[in-house]
Amino acid sequence: MTRTVVMFTGLERLWHWSQALLIILLLVTGFEVHGSYSLLDFGAAATLHVLAALALIVVWIFAIFWHLATGEWRQYAPTTRGLAAVVRFYLFGMFRGESHPFNPRPKRKHNPLQAASYLLFGVVISPLLWITGLLYLGIDLWSAPAGLPLGPVALIHVAAAYGAALFLLVHLYMITTGRTPTAHLKTMITGREEIDETPQGGGG
Repeated sequence: MTRTVVMFTGLERLWHWSQALLIILLLVTGFEVHGSYSLLDFGAAATLHVLAALALIVVWIFAIFWHLATGEWRQYAPTTRGLAAVVRFYLFGMFRGESHPFNPRPKRKHNPLQAASYLLFGVVISPLLWITGLLYLGIDLWSAPAGLPLGPVALIHVAAAYGAALFLLVHLYMITTGRTPTAHLKTMITGREEIDETPQGGGG
């Protein structure tokens, strides 16, 4: 038995899509500034990169406040309950036509593997990008903080950027692993998802 529920509110979807677009813009301009390719001139890419970074910081600050105020931070609380079943499904089960072992609910939207990956992005990759990006900008504009070498800051920033790019690629692939290749995408556009109310182990 299935029913349709509101899985993601309009505010959540706005946060998701604005963050996604800004991260893509940052990756495109950032790797150009890094010298990986040439689409725009260096000055335009650098300016767009800084503006997008500042906009993303504003989005992150708002998102942190919203998650803390609403208690939605619990969606990302790590758990091992059902983790093995989810990992097995992604490695083998989905290629055999098996049903997903996790049934999402508005109060538990992400399976254990998703929650862990989003937590990693939120508390490791994002802060590294944020902190090193601001330090990099400070060194470039004001030679501050005094005595901080540019090389290690740039190295950590680029490494975190590769982490963000990998996260994005995996995220895009995982979008296609729903009931249909576009089911998850549709949910993040409309906010509504059809959930299975049949009890299953590992669903949480």
